[in-house]
Amino acid sequence: MTSSTNSSVEGRVPVITLDPHGKDHHGEAARLRELGPVVRVRLPGEVMAWSVTDHALLNDMVTDARFSKDWRNWNAIIRGEIADGWPLIGMVKVTNMVTADGQEHRRLRKLVTQTFTPRRVQELRPRIQQIVGQLLDDLPSHAAADGSVDLRRHFAHPVPMQVICELFGVPADERPRLQELMDNIFRSDLQPEEVQASQIEQYELLARVVEGRRREPGDDLTSALIAARAADPDALSEEELVGTLLLMLSAGQETTLSLITNAVRALLTHPDQREIAVRGDADTWAKVVEETLRWDAPIGNFPFRYPLEDVEIAGVRIPKGEAIMAPFSAVGRDTAQHGEDADRFDITREQRRHLAFSNGPHFCLGAPLARLEAAVALPAVFERYPDLSLAVDPDDLVPVPSLFSNSSSTLPVRLGG
Repeated sequence: MTSSTNSSVEGRVPVITLDPHGKDHHGEAARLRELGPVVRVRLPGEVMAWSVTDHALLNDMVTDARFSKDWRNWNAIIRGEIADGWPLIGMVKVTNMVTADGQEHRRLRKLVTQTFTPRRVQELRPRIQQIVGQLLDDLPSHAAADGSVDLRRHFAHPVPMQVICELFGVPADERPRLQELMDNIFRSDLQPEEVQASQIEQYELLARVVEGRRREPGDDLTSALIAARAADPDALSEEELVGTLLLMLSAGQETTLSLITNAVRALLTHPDQREIAVRGDADTWAKVVEETLRWDAPIGNFPFRYPLEDVEIAGVRIPKGEAIMAPFSAVGRDTAQHGEDADRFDITREQRRHLAFSNGPHFCLGAPLARLEAAVALPAVFERYPDLSLAVDPDDLVPVPSLFSNSSSTLPVRLGG
């Protein structure tokens, strides 16, 4: 079912029902922009929220301290209207830096940033190159009966998953199930019992990882977080430790997975841009990454911010405690920010600020790692397989069933040669 526009609420504010299956993601994003800078959105379970579709207004909002990230400030949760089996709950009701404000946010973020430094990220380059090279070597062995290979499953997904699991010391035998559980967080089509069972298993698995690192510390970030908690128990609770691990492992693979998938898809469907990229240098590939982030943001919508007081945005009054979604896909093609040709994928365009990693205090901590992984993976795949092509019509690619993740669930390609 595609999104549909319904009657207005809050005066003349339009309403749009968001499709939990994401079947027409960019069509839906375009309709959000067309409906105005502030739109009322209907989520699964008839849950209502808001969406700010203008780049400048959204940028102002995500840097404004009047808007909380703490789900405990959401009126609907306070009133008991959001069940634990709600399909979006895994992106909302968590305890980590993403849902913390002010000093609490700075405290939790500092514990990660003091070890997850830009220098440490750059030191990962040789290992990322090694992982990428091995996965590219193995691609022919994954060919289906028709000769196609699912590049998402066998390349785009394992690159960030292996990197982030090694960085946080997740044992190899836990990784396959962890990958499935992390994917579930971003899906919006699960049944309530599936949501609750998945959440329980997520925390059980991550608790095992923490206990394993506590018994046998290593040179990994989970061990560093455990050491920080041991040195000062008030600095990090056990729930916050597991919640931080959940955040870093889920975000650490999902954004890069979709970024690599979307970039390859964009280049394969835009041969002129592919030609520019493969003839270019590292700076050119960096532009491929940034243009993909803008034009086809890996996270299309991101929950939620909650006004701590009644606020007015573009003349629309939003009451205290209402949920406001950040539609990164919609603002990524905002013509006021990116020009009249914002709908066009063009790696040569003037690079302007996008919000694919948000902005302000909650700017994505993993952005440097995601950019590095994509900058290594993308030129490598096109250099190794210069005749790479899609094995299906682009219109036949099935999207990830999600309000959040924006990508195709598979990327069948022919390696050529």
